[in-house]
Amino acid sequence: MDSFEQKLQSFYESALILGAEYGGKVLLALIVLVIGLWVIGKISNAVRKYTVSGLPDETLAKFLTNIVEVVLKVLLVISVASMVGIETTSFVAILGAAGLAVGLALQGSLSNFAGGVMLLIFRPFKVTDYIETQGVEGIVMDIGIFVTTLETFDKRILIVPNGPIANGTITNYTTSKIRAVEISIGISYSDDIAKGKTAMEKVLENDSRVLQNEGNVVAVVDLGSSSVDFLVRAFVKTDDYWSLFFDIRPMLKAAVEEAGLTIPFPQRDVHLIQESAE
Repeated sequence: MDSFEQKLQSFYESALILGAEYGGKVLLALIVLVIGLWVIGKISNAVRKYTVSGLPDETLAKFLTNIVEVVLKVLLVISVASMVGIETTSFVAILGAAGLAVGLALQGSLSNFAGGVMLLIFRPFKVTDYIETQGVEGIVMDIGIFVTTLETFDKRILIVPNGPIANGTITNYTTSKIRAVEISIGISYSDDIAKGKTAMEKVLENDSRVLQNEGNVVAVVDLGSSSVDFLVRAFVKTDDYWSLFFDIRPMLKAAVEEAGLTIPFPQRDVHLIQESAE
């Protein structure tokens, strides 16, 4: 019994010593933790208001706010741990090693994340734009942190990683207010070239969708194997591109035929040689 009382007394004395040595530090650390969390909350709110109003994309604004909040909280925890006497050097080293391991494991995802941030900041395209990138094209439905979602004209959904998009070529068909519809059409070698050119030019002149002062072109570009080939380039407003794209071929065909010209097609003469029977 005396031994138990002695152990209890020893434990009590040790607790008093530890309390006297670390009690003040722990109390101060708790106060710093509470005040620090309050300050971080204020900073996060300020950053959120600034980014939401200053950045064009709400997703990016929220993400940057969360990054700032996490970094500040990690620094606060390290500071509080140092105040109570915990060795933070090894803690920081372990944290750094863990971050390196995670970074290597998620190298592709981090590349996509960096690409997403670049796309959201520099805005080479926006939602509803029609773009071509990485061998695919479609209407932009969503620009996320890691991937961009496209919708094709036949309603397929394409999920494209942001890393390759940000590091590759992007063709934005919507940004420009005008576009050129280009097609090739041929007439027979026996036809009058000037007459064919005039017939095609009238098609462009008589269509209200074609912009007349943008340098439209009707010109011979090739002497093919069976036809004299014309390039027809008509500039239109971007919104009118697809309607003229589908309409201009039958209109040119009708104009050429009305002018008495011929649109040839490849032909081949086959000669059969009959050998005489011996």
